[in-house]
Amino acid sequence: MLWRLLRHHRTLQLPLSCRRPLQRSNRSRQRYLFFSTKSLPTIESVLASRTIHEYIDTPIQVSGSVRTIRKQKRHAFLEIGDGSTIHSLQVVFSPDQVQGLSTGAFVTVQGVLRPSPPGKEQSHELHAEKVDVIGAADPETYPIQKKFQTPEFLRTIPHLRLRLPLQTLLARMRSEADFLLAQFFRDHGFLRAQTPIMTSSDCEGAGEVFSIGAGASGPAPGSGRAANDARLVPEKDMFFRKPKFLTVSAQLHLEAYMQEHPKVWTFAPTFRAERSDTPRHVSEFWMLEAELRTHTLQDIIDLVQDMVRALVRGLDKSSFMEELMVVRRSGETTNKSELAAERELLKSRWENLMEGSWPKITYAHAVELLQDSVRCGTSEFLYKPEWEAGLQLEHERFIAATVGGGKPVFVTDYPQAIKPFYMLPSSATARQEATTSATAACFDLLLPEMCEVAGGSLREHRLQHLTALKQHHSSGDAPGVQGGKLNAGGLARSSEAGDSLDWYVDLRRYGSVPHGGFGFGFDRFLCYLSGISNIKDVMPWPRYYGRCDS
Repeated sequence: MLWRLLRHHRTLQLPLSCRRPLQRSNRSRQRYLFFSTKSLPTIESVLASRTIHEYIDTPIQVSGSVRTIRKQKRHAFLEIGDGSTIHSLQVVFSPDQVQGLSTGAFVTVQGVLRPSPPGKEQSHELHAEKVDVIGAADPETYPIQKKFQTPEFLRTIPHLRLRLPLQTLLARMRSEADFLLAQFFRDHGFLRAQTPIMTSSDCEGAGEVFSIGAGASGPAPGSGRAANDARLVPEKDMFFRKPKFLTVSAQLHLEAYMQEHPKVWTFAPTFRAERSDTPRHVSEFWMLEAELRTHTLQDIIDLVQDMVRALVRGLDKSSFMEELMVVRRSGETTNKSELAAERELLKSRWENLMEGSWPKITYAHAVELLQDSVRCGTSEFLYKPEWEAGLQLEHERFIAATVGGGKPVFVTDYPQAIKPFYMLPSSATARQEATTSATAACFDLLLPEMCEVAGGSLREHRLQHLTALKQHHSSGDAPGVQGGKLNAGGLARSSEAGDSLDWYVDLRRYGSVPHGGFGFGFDRFLCYLSGISNIKDVMPWPRYYGRCDS
């Protein structure tokens, strides 16, 4: 009989007296309600002027971490945050409910939202009827306190530093920026590619790479010129049988994609083993890179400018600049006039990125300006500005201030001898014969104070030219080769770099096309937008020389 009922899709009903309700313990039911309820409002939505009217004098439930707690004779006050906004929601409750509450605890609060008394900073507060501690925090050992704590100390606890209002804001900015960048490139017809983290080559040619090991079978030699260190490990003990490294750039692999896809980009971690501990350097950072088919450097410059403007305008539309203007930074001045000046500078940065034209200057002109400034006695530099020496940080800051006047500056046509091997020469003459005055069709984007944040070039797409560089490698008489060894301007071979770049040459051997691209330092740019002077303080998990916590 049963199979006939099922066959004809009839519903089998049990009498009410036979039905048994689903049994759950109180604890499991509470856990289910808390983690599964989708209607819990965020603190941002409760406090926002556009939606606050929906919650006034209405029973609501919110959740978040306790930022501060104050107890008085008649009332107790909590400030809780949930990461959705830099602002805290003040909770008013009875002192007898304070047991188990402490800074850092995670709570849920049920109550009614009401207007605050006159003169209060927050327009509304939540009058609690019930406060539940979901996750307790030991007040004696919890390291995040309302008092001043140095950025250096906070870097030692990155897993807890993420709870600070500034860090929650930066996390939301990162998320929104990722979305805006993906949207920009999708709208412009780019394919997003996934490039490898482990590679056999050093794209930049500087040799400051991390080598890869696997425990006892291949210990990682550490930092420095890892290609040389890695050769100390017997080949039979190496995991990949040859030295391999963490990537310093996705460019070479993007060029392989570009042979079939005219526009490609990626956004991924990048690694540098430089033993430097400056406010601008870390060992792991996020790099956006793109490649496209083009004959002109201006196409790439225009793409970078359009991308940056679209990104900043999108973030501004989401009110991130407004939040940055009011968020409290660790170590920030308390002087009102100085604070106002800093916030005005931050506002000016955003406006200069969104509007107006960005000046462009050649490297040769930049060096002339630097040298003229020294001759006139208006500037002094630790490093003498010279054609073959490149631009130091102090030189870039001078150019950004003098030429840019607060706006970003493009510096183009650097000497070919100080640039990586893959860059196309600027002129037809230089493309035929290498000289010490030859320049590369390249650019750096300099921001005031932060300086270089992006760099790009046209790529050498001709097989014969790359072959010529290889032939000069052993003699050391070509630009980019010193003493028979590769520097930033030459092309590494298997005997020097631990593996061959034949696959990269194959891209020219089999149907190459004129193309170019750029790399964009996302974390440095976030420093500039947020007004934070040290890149380690905008990264969730900063890794730098001497430290790799959590």
